[in-house]
Amino acid sequence: MPQQPGGPLAGIRVLELGSSVAGPFCGRLFADFGAEVVKVELAEGDPVRGMGKRLEGKSLYAASIFRNKRLVSIDMKTPRGRELVAALAEKSDVIVENFRPGTLERLGLGYDALSASNPGLVLVRISGFGQTGPYSQRAGYGAIGEALSGLRGLTGDPDRPPSRIAASVTDEVTAIYGAFGAMMALWSRAKTGRGQVVDASLYESAFSLIEPHVPAYDKLGIVAERAGARLPDSTPNNTFTTRDGRYIHVTAMGNAVFVRLAKVIGRPDLVSDPLYATQIARSANEEALDKIIGEWVAARPLDEVNTALNEGGVPAAPIYTIADIFKDAHYKARDMIVRMPDETFGSVALPGVVPKLSATPGAIRHAGHGVGEDTVDVLTDLLGLTAEQIAALERDRIIATSSAREDKLAEEA
Repeated sequence: MPQQPGGPLAGIRVLELGSSVAGPFCGRLFADFGAEVVKVELAEGDPVRGMGKRLEGKSLYAASIFRNKRLVSIDMKTPRGRELVAALAEKSDVIVENFRPGTLERLGLGYDALSASNPGLVLVRISGFGQTGPYSQRAGYGAIGEALSGLRGLTGDPDRPPSRIAASVTDEVTAIYGAFGAMMALWSRAKTGRGQVVDASLYESAFSLIEPHVPAYDKLGIVAERAGARLPDSTPNNTFTTRDGRYIHVTAMGNAVFVRLAKVIGRPDLVSDPLYATQIARSANEEALDKIIGEWVAARPLDEVNTALNEGGVPAAPIYTIADIFKDAHYKARDMIVRMPDETFGSVALPGVVPKLSATPGAIRHAGHGVGEDTVDVLTDLLGLTAEQIAALERDRIIATSSAREDKLAEEA
C-alpha cells in the first residue's frame, strides 16, 4: 500500500534536469524524503526508460527511479522551452543536472544566469570527470568513470580481465554524493542566504571507494590487484562454496570474531596458533586459513553452515539472488520491498526507502509517472499558465503531455 506523504524535506523544491541514472537517482533521493521534485524530460522520454526490463511497453525501472516525482516534458532546445525551465528554476531550491560540462551555459541556463534571480539556488552538477580539468569535456558514464578511478581494476578474479557489478553502482554512489553535497549547501544557505554549486564527478566518487590503497601506494609502492571475493589484508573475509553448491560469505577478521569462528568450525586451536593468532598474522596466511574454513563449509549444506555461523555470532550471509530477497522475512519486516499501484502493471514492487529516519521517515507516495503526465499541473500550479497557453505550447511541440492530460486540456480549452 502507498505510504503516507511528508518527510523532512517537505517544502524543498528540486528541479531535475538530469537523465539516465545518476541525475534521476539523485532526484529520487530527494523525492523519497518529501521534496517536491519536478523532472524535465523530452517527449521521447529519458534514456533510462530504455534501460532494464519492460512490461507492456513500459519501463519497470522508470516505475522506481521516477517515483514520487512530478514529470513534465519540455523541449529545452527551443528558446521558449528554456524560458519555461528558467522560470521553474527561479521557483526551485535545488537543480540536479548531469549534462556534459558547459551544456547549461550554452543553453543560457548556467549558474550565474539562474542565480541572478534566485541567489539561494543550489545547483548539483554530476558529470563524468568534473566541471574543470583536462578531462572535463569527455563523455562519461558510470562504467567509464569507474574504469579511470581504479575501482574497476580491483573488481573480479585475479586470473581474469576486470569485471563489473551488474548494476549502475558508480552512478548511484555519485548521486548520493550529489545529494549529500546539496544538503550541506542548503545547510550553509540557511546561515548565509546564498546557494552554491555542487560538483560531483563519477570518477572521483568511485575513486573515493579505494581509499586504503592510496596511502599504501604512496608510502609502500604497492599496486593493489584483483582478489576475487576476498578482501586483502582483512582475513578471513571471503566467499566459500557449500556442499550443495551454494555460496556464503564469511567475515571474521577481528580477534574477538575470529575466536567465535574458530569455535564454530571446531578449531579452537587456531586462536593460539601463531600463524592465525593476530589479525596481521591471519592476513599473512590467508591462503592456508581460507583453505581450513573452506573445507569446513564444503562438508555441509548452506542452511546448516548459515545457521551455525550466525548462531555462533560470526558475520556470515548467503549470496542472495533477487528471488531470495523476495522471500526473505527481514526484507519484509524492514519494508524494503514496497508494492505500489500502477495504471499499467496493476501494482509493482519497488525497493524501499533508505535510510530509515525515526522521527521524519521518507515514503513512497506513487510509482513513476509517464512522460509528460504532470506537465499541465506543473505549468499551471507553478507558473500560472492558462489552458490556452499550454495548448499553444503543445501545438508548437515545446511541451508534451500524457494522453490523460491531453484529454483534460481539450476539455478545459
